[in-house]
Formats: sequence, structure tokens, C-alpha cells
Amino acid sequence: MNMSGNTVLITGGSSGIGFEFASQLLKLGNTVIITGRDQARLDAAKKKLPTVHTFQSDAGDPQAITDLYAAVVKQFPKLNVLINNAGVMRRINLHTASNDLADLNSEIVTNLSGPIWMVQQFLSHLKAQESAAIINVSSGLAFVPLPISPIYCAAKAGMHSYTLSLRAQLKNTKVKVFELAPPLTETPLVDTFDSADMAGSKAMPVSDMVSFAIKSMKSDHYEIRPGQSNALKMMSRIAPNFIFSQLSKSVDRMLGQAKQ
Repeated sequence: MNMSGNTVLITGGSSGIGFEFASQLLKLGNTVIITGRDQARLDAAKKKLPTVHTFQSDAGDPQAITDLYAAVVKQFPKLNVLINNAGVMRRINLHTASNDLADLNSEIVTNLSGPIWMVQQFLSHLKAQESAAIINVSSGLAFVPLPISPIYCAAKAGMHSYTLSLRAQLKNTKVKVFELAPPLTETPLVDTFDSADMAGSKAMPVSDMVSFAIKSMKSDHYEIRPGQSNALKMMSRIAPNFIFSQLSKSVDRMLGQAKQ
């Protein structure tokens, strides 16, 4: 994949992985558009990256996606790369009887339904370009779940499965389909977790993770598993019970806290 001269749309681009993608892709000579729900955070990102273009939009709202498509394609008709990055991860105790049913599903909407809607909305436009790509950001936890974040992991497993199917269906088009499965990464996404929650894993610097992803896309590696994500995929095949038991240790801590 050519990593310069593209017009790239990144959801959830005001911080974390999305912001780092924007920063590195701008340096490579791309036109970059980022979205986010919070206008203040988009404005802050714009101050740091003056040449980035911003659109306030909720990646989990179908109508907002329709409106985004109309605005972006009109202003940037050469759009040829979509990075589905927006995501949310929460620590959820399923024993809690007061869990709101609609709220419980919010990670599915943002992490799985939203990217599916984005792809469907933008696909015809991408297929019409001379070259195009879709990058779906899943997680190393798509391969082995971290049970204290059950909804997030289920959504990312769904994203992994969906991306495999999407790639198969688009095999005779000019649209390349990549999956980026980040390991634990130094981003605001995991700020509410501590090292014990994450089974003692060390977070990968976000700049290193994104650099690895860009190099992998340039080499047409379609399933990108930086750092510990590669180990999780391998362990899910050769020792699934062992690795799952390791990631399940934080559940005992969570349930113990709940009993106190």
C-alpha cells in the first residue's frame, strides 16, 4: 500500500491511536480528516496538528454517519482511506443488578456497529477510487478476552470476524482491508484500569504501535498484530486455557472488591 498522497478519514482521531495515526500520516504527505464527538477535543487536536481537518460526528450514530458521509465526500472527493478507530473500553462487573441495559450495549454500538455502518456508508465511494483501503482497529483481546471487560472484548472479537468476511467479499475490488489489533497501548482508553487489571502487561508506546502499523500496511500485511497481540493470537491456538486463565486473574480481584 502506498502510504503517502492519500486522503484519510479517521474516526476517534482527537486522541490516542487515532490522533497518532493523524500525526504520522500527515508527516508522510497525506490529507487527514479526523472525527470525534467532543468539539473541544477536536479543537485541541487541531491546535497540535494545524493541517488536520476536523468534523464533529458520533461514530455510533447512524444518522451522524450519513451526515458525515455527505459532508466529507463533498469536500474531499478523493477520500480513499477509512480508519475505523473510535472505541471505548470499560471495566464491567456483570453481577451488578443495576447495570442499565442500553448502557451495557454502548460498547457494541461504538466498537462494532459503528464501524460496520461506516464501511457500508463509505464503501461505494471507496470502490470508485483508483486505490483504497479500510483499516478496522480491533484489539489483541479479540483473540483472548480479558473477562473484566466482557462487552469490549466481545465487540472486538466481532470486529475481527467481520473484517475477515469483509476482506473476502472485497477480494475482487481495489479496496484493501486491514485489521489492526493493538496490544495494551499507552492511550486514554485504558486510563481507568491499573496494571493489576491488565494482568501485569506493559503498555506499548502509541507512537511505536502506530509506526509498526504503518510499516505493516506498506508491506500489505493485512492482519497487523503489534507486540503482545501477536503472542495472544499464538497462545490462543497453542495454549488457550492457559492464556485465558492468566487474563482471568483480575476477575477474582474485581469480585473480591465487590464483596467488601
